[in-house]
Amino acid sequence: MASNDTLLNKETEQVTVDTVDHRTYSAGEHGEEKTTTENIQVVHEQVVPPPQHDEHSKVDSDAAAPAHAATPVATSDSCKAYPSESCKAWNTVDEELVPERREVHGGGRIFDISHTYRTTMPSWGSTEGLGQFLWLPASIKNGSLANNSEMKLPTHTGTHVDAPGHVFDHYFDAGFDVDTLDLEVLNGPAFLVDVPRNSNITAEVMKSLHIPKGVKRVLFRTLNTDRKLMWKTEFDTSYVGFMKDGAKWLVENTDIKLVGIDYLSAAAYDDLLPSHYVFLEGREIILVEGLKLDDIEAGLYNVHCLPLRSMFEELL
Repeated sequence: MASNDTLLNKETEQVTVDTVDHRTYSAGEHGEEKTTTENIQVVHEQVVPPPQHDEHSKVDSDAAAPAHAATPVATSDSCKAYPSESCKAWNTVDEELVPERREVHGGGRIFDISHTYRTTMPSWGSTEGLGQFLWLPASIKNGSLANNSEMKLPTHTGTHVDAPGHVFDHYFDAGFDVDTLDLEVLNGPAFLVDVPRNSNITAEVMKSLHIPKGVKRVLFRTLNTDRKLMWKTEFDTSYVGFMKDGAKWLVENTDIKLVGIDYLSAAAYDDLLPSHYVFLEGREIILVEGLKLDDIEAGLYNVHCLPLRSMFEELL
């Protein structure tokens, strides 16, 4: 399955923070820059921006799958999760139980930029979206000791990473899967930037962003976010992504090792394989796709991207 829980955090009282003078800019405003100063920090660790640079950024991600002991029930008694017509919600407590589902945590300091799995979320090449992906074959209501769900979905779903084996069969056979990705690349200061809204990401667009040398992680926010493509059910081939020359320019002229983008592919549909080949052939760049970058200011964050640890998975 594909899983990335990505968070952006600002200030907290739990750890010491440094005030960092940094710049944020929007290429959508013709490269115009505005200088701001703010406290930047992540829970459990102090954010230390790379030296000699004014711009940085941050994000966060975890995936956990708790284990449950449950007595299996017959297939005919299984129900779709959640909700299900055959498994009505009920409780014996008088109070109304309403869980809080949050996109922003810590009083606006932490932003979750991974997408929640939904039956209506887009799925690659599908006009009908992801569809049913979660079932509850063992449930307390049906006599099991615990609730135990089962999930089945394509790995290229929601917020996920690409490993080299995704597009290179010899890398796939050799075992260059998600379990081999460099966690140091997936964690650290990152830049959230806005790119021009009238173009795929070409070499000229990359030049216009003026990303400094030394920046290793960049999240590219595009027209995809404005169009809310990740919130639409039907897969849209007109999404914005990297053209081959844009990918080549990034590889040859920057120090970027993590490329994040706001739709299901970092590569534009018209250059789907060529751009992927450029990014992944060297086995140094990791693609993080399907990011939720709505309503977050461009600038410095800290990224913690921790995909599920699974062997033989080319995406996760």
